[in-house]
Parts: sequence; structure tokens; C-alpha cells
Amino acid sequence: MYLSIIIPCYNEEKRLGKTLSRIHDFMSSQSYSYEVIVVDNGSKDKTAEIANSFQNKIPTLKVILRKSHGKGWAVKQGMLEAVGEYRLFTDADNSTDISQVDKLISYAKSGYDVVISSRKAKGAVLVPPQPFHRIWLGNIFAFTVRHLLPLGDIKDTQNGFKLFTAESATKIFRHQSIYYWAFDVEILTLAKAFGYKIVEVPIVWVNDERSKMNLKGMMRMAFEVFLIRLHFFTFDYSKLGDTPAKRLPPSK
Repeated sequence: MYLSIIIPCYNEEKRLGKTLSRIHDFMSSQSYSYEVIVVDNGSKDKTAEIANSFQNKIPTLKVILRKSHGKGWAVKQGMLEAVGEYRLFTDADNSTDISQVDKLISYAKSGYDVVISSRKAKGAVLVPPQPFHRIWLGNIFAFTVRHLLPLGDIKDTQNGFKLFTAESATKIFRHQSIYYWAFDVEILTLAKAFGYKIVEVPIVWVNDERSKMNLKGMMRMAFEVFLIRLHFFTFDYSKLGDTPAKRLPPSK
């Protein structure tokens, strides 16, 4: 299997069908093999029913049903279930269109272990631009991350379109322990700890006004970032298996 596409879902009956149709249309024109893994994270609507309705269209589709434990938990289940040489997780709203995966794969083939899409890297296009309050909240969060964790010059930790090699995905997600808003920050920090090469790639991103992020969610994200810092500097991650390759240096 060349590419695994993981889609974490929670109450996505209004958007998932369109996204799966788009993935089917695009991937059908590609020459490489792929699988789609939908992880229904305890939805109370018809998300699972809609996902299963695509079984005939997408023969390699897997639908995993789990109780709700957060988006990060759903991504972890999909990544560890996947068998692809490259493993992508993408949001159910297709805000970053699946056609942009080839750009990420080209970077992975050139030697990068983790390739993340970015709305802030030079060359990124946002349609339409994010509203002021989202930019403001995002900047506060980025400031917090930058001063607490050694992620270097990564500008956009949160966009839900990230590609991993099979080897890096297995090691990183096996150690993941944050499952809600800040799980992206943890997996990138883990990638840094293990010495994986990370690259940030500008993409075209379509803003969905139904996004669920708010001030309460941002406050939880900030709290989880503090937990991530605490975990690393107290070696809590050693309880999950072998320890990270090196202890992270203090952030500057």
C-alpha cells in the first residue's frame, strides 16, 4: 500500500460524503495504491452510515467505530491501523483539498519524515482569509507554543493535513498521549525529539465557517501545551515504551 488517508470524524454527516466523493474522484486518477480509514469518534449522527455507504466505491475503505476520546485519539487509531508507505491525516471538511497530497509526498520522497501543510508559510493561499478573531487567537496560541516548546520556526502547527512516513508514524503515534486540541503540537514535538526531518509546505486552504474552534477551545489548547512541556521534562513519555531519542533542550 502506497498511501493511507486517515479521516477523523465527529458528527460529520453534512460534510463527510462530499469529502469522500472528492477523495474517490482524485485518487481514481492516480497510479499508486491507497486506502482510506475513517475513524468515527463517537458520532451521534449518521457519520458512520455515510462512511459505510462508500464501501463499494472505495474498496480499500475501512470504517473504525470508537467512543469519543478526542480528535487526536481518532488520528492515532487511524495512523496505527494504517499500512501505507506514506500516511496522511486530513480533516473531514476537505479544507485542504486532497489533490495537494502529491506536493507533500514529493517532499517525503526527497528525504523528509514529516511533511505538514501550512496556512502561514510563504506562498499559502486562504480562501477567504480567516476572520480577525481567529487570527488573534491563533497568534496567541503560536506565541505560547513558541516559548514553551522547541519547535523552531514552524509557523502553523494546527492545520489538519499532515503526512508521515510509515516509520515515523509508527514511532510518533505510539508515544502520543494528548488527544484533544493540542495533539498536533505533541506529535510535532515528538518528531523533533526523535530527530525526524520536518518540513512546512504552503497550501491552498478553504475556510469553513462551521469550524468549532472558540476561546474555550483555545484555552484548553494552551493548557495541553503546558502538559506537553511537563511530560517531556519529567520523562512521563517513558511510560509509553522506549524513551524519546534525547531529552528536549529548554525552549528559548
